[in-house]
Amino acid sequence: MSTATLTSKGQITIPVDVRNHLKVDAGDRVEFVLIAPGRYEFLAANSEVSELKGMFGPAKKVVSIESMNADIAKRAGSAR
Repeated sequence: MSTATLTSKGQITIPVDVRNHLKVDAGDRVEFVLIAPGRYEFLAANSEVSELKGMFGPAKKVVSIESMNADIAKRAGSAR
């Protein structure tokens, strides 16, 4: 397990093994995603969106594009 220490300025140095695994280097952006109360996931912002698939487990319900579009149109109409 890798650890880091938070400085008084709120900065941390990402351990080299973590940087290598995430393929991040100086100047790259990272994201902190809240996944549960008190729990964040640290992601390289240079990742492909397809790498995020399954991050929150399997879908509880499969929804078609047509169904999404119908719901959007219905709610847009009721917002007026």
